[in-house]
Amino acid sequence: MPNRSKGRRIAETHEHRAGCIPTRQPPAEMNQHNLYRLIPLRRFLGLGTLGLFIASCIARRPDQPMPVQLLPAPQQAADSPLVIVLPGIGDDLLDLQDSGIAAAIQHAWPRADVLLTGATFGYYLHGGVGQRLHSEIILPTRLQRHREIWLTGASMGGMGTLLFERRFPAEASGLVLLAPYMGEPRLIRTIAAAGGPGQWNPGAPPASVNRKNYQTELWRVVHGWARQPETARNVWLAAGTRDRLLPAAKLMAPLLPAGHFLEMPGGHSWKVWTAAATEIFARIAPRSPDQVIRCQ
Repeated sequence: MPNRSKGRRIAETHEHRAGCIPTRQPPAEMNQHNLYRLIPLRRFLGLGTLGLFIASCIARRPDQPMPVQLLPAPQQAADSPLVIVLPGIGDDLLDLQDSGIAAAIQHAWPRADVLLTGATFGYYLHGGVGQRLHSEIILPTRLQRHREIWLTGASMGGMGTLLFERRFPAEASGLVLLAPYMGEPRLIRTIAAAGGPGQWNPGAPPASVNRKNYQTELWRVVHGWARQPETARNVWLAAGTRDRLLPAAKLMAPLLPAGHFLEMPGGHSWKVWTAAATEIFARIAPRSPDQVIRCQ
């Protein structure tokens, strides 16, 4: 993880969430960030139910509003789009700042405001990340000046992006999925054996999403792209050539428009994802808002 200088000052927070970004605790206090360093949660995603249980013991319940940081567009415009970024597992808001993802997006799309979120693992376990994104960020943002809103997530953040899309379809103008976590290998093999997510039968939708069915519900969203191809028109996907999550991405890719899947050199890292974001948003940027806006 990149080194940080102590007492780092956060430049600017979103107007409706000012002051919600947590500061580092003194070394004597064992906060969630310290636990991530001692027991990196990234490793547990591959352990299935056992990994989820271990991670749930680590992640505390997020009782405060989701912390965010807004980086205004280098080229301000009356109709600036907004790109909301969700972190990977084990990352928090400061990790997202250090990742370089905001600079990558704005290099490719100078008109875009970027909102980094501290949607850490605890929000998934305890808070209903999709609902909180909608109520705490999307709705207040829509009341301001942003008409075009893109949701971007890496690894666990990609999973969160799809969970949001399942709960609030077409609320975001588009989705950028960076090596999204799509569930255990056994489920992915089952879907591949069925001929891909388009031929796979997810069964009847459950009354609610929980720890037992959330992986199936991720793929239900992808299954829907086969039934309604227009819903995937503004979905982009990228993964590294050495990423352990690449097989899932390759299952998803045929349901996307041509050119919307990027296989980048490298593994499961921000270096790969920032490079992919630069290329993806450079392709998105020339489009007119009318070509992408699908917010309700």
